[in-house]
Amino acid sequence: MRHDIPTTRGAAVRGFAMAVLVGLLAGCAMPRLPAAPASAPPLPAQWSVPLPPSAVADAAEPAGDGWWRRFGSAELDALVLRVQSGSLDLAAAAARLRQVQARARQAEAGRWPVLEAQAQVRRQGAFGGQAAAADPRHALSLDAAWEWDLWGRLGAERDGAQAAVQASALDAQALRLTLTAAAAEAWLEAVGLAERIRIGEASLAAAERIAALTEVRRRAGTATALEASRQRGLVQAQRAQVQALRQRVGEVRATLTILTAQPDPSWTPRSRLAQLAPPVVATGLPAGLLARRPDIARAAALLAAADAQRLAAEAARWPRLTLTASLGAESASSRTLLRDPAYALAVGLVAPLLGGGRLAAERDEAVAVREERLVAYRQSVVQAFAEVEAALQSQAALHARREAQAAALAEARQAQRLAEARWRAGADDALALLDAQRTLFSAEDEAAVLHQAMLQMQVRLYRVLGGGWSVDALW
Repeated sequence: MRHDIPTTRGAAVRGFAMAVLVGLLAGCAMPRLPAAPASAPPLPAQWSVPLPPSAVADAAEPAGDGWWRRFGSAELDALVLRVQSGSLDLAAAAARLRQVQARARQAEAGRWPVLEAQAQVRRQGAFGGQAAAADPRHALSLDAAWEWDLWGRLGAERDGAQAAVQASALDAQALRLTLTAAAAEAWLEAVGLAERIRIGEASLAAAERIAALTEVRRRAGTATALEASRQRGLVQAQRAQVQALRQRVGEVRATLTILTAQPDPSWTPRSRLAQLAPPVVATGLPAGLLARRPDIARAAALLAAADAQRLAAEAARWPRLTLTASLGAESASSRTLLRDPAYALAVGLVAPLLGGGRLAAERDEAVAVREERLVAYRQSVVQAFAEVEAALQSQAALHARREAQAAALAEARQAQRLAEARWRAGADDALALLDAQRTLFSAEDEAAVLHQAMLQMQVRLYRVLGGGWSVDALW
């Protein structure tokens, strides 16, 4: 092994200091990239839907983590726990996060010196003739290399990798919120379907009872065949409706199987729809969405990563200053290997001259990526505002529908009682009773649908408001 050894240690130190001074002077002349602020689009000061002051209080987390507990159902709590602990999508997101964390450690490692040790036993000789092989040579070396980050390229790559870690963690949080809300909505639908099945079965039993009485009257000549046929038709229609609801229960059960990754073909909800009241959701102000939505925070983190990559791509076009050192020894015998070690110090400045425009193209690509992510960040803010606005307007419309439907249900129940009493007394034919039955069944079913929709709307509000999240709490 051959080592380039300076004549004196003082000359090596002077050479090193001169190279550092040249590098620092060159660094003063490097142009700075203008900072491009990640400005969000302007948002209105208030929501368009009138809300009570308590709902628009600009709290830090109006929809905090654990929002599903506000429904007051232990069954829902257990389901959410199963989703968050067993979801395969969340497991994949956790694996993706570990990948970017490993890449971030790689980027951080690039800013530190590299130290390598090498040991060799080498024998040389020539082929053919009387050439004799030389005695084996033993070599041992310790080599170190370090790049001085003059222009901030390595630091920018580290910052970009750390921002990518934040983006991946926030992506996992957004997925966690989406899956939790999907599970809550599916569970509420299952509870609503169970209630609608109970209403349908009760209506079916009542229709079957009146159909039997109508058949008796037909045989006695006090009811027509048309009346009996229509009543039997109502029975079959209600039976078909109940079967359709049971089919939908199976579909919801399949959805929950995917969310929890735990098949349970016999699962049915134990909660009753009447036991669940819509919790009050504090919406905060529109500007608060920037701090509460994990998808907005993720877009901001990706934008920060793009900014860092842009700086790194620009810095890559400038010379690199590297420091290397080695300590080694070579001998014909391993016993005398460390008797006369040698060292070498070197300072190198490598500047790109010709590359076919590759570095400039990489810089331009990084600039374009940064512009794309700025647009994506602004789009995520606009989308978040639109989602909350749509949810609030739907909530107000549901409130109005429930009030009107409650009055319609009360009238339908009264009409059905009067129609059945008149029919039993022979004052009306079965057609009036048939119409009253259909109206009552439709009103009761609609009441259950609107109650379920109101509960699901609160879940939707929690989701579009951010649902509460903490990167440290989950990962």
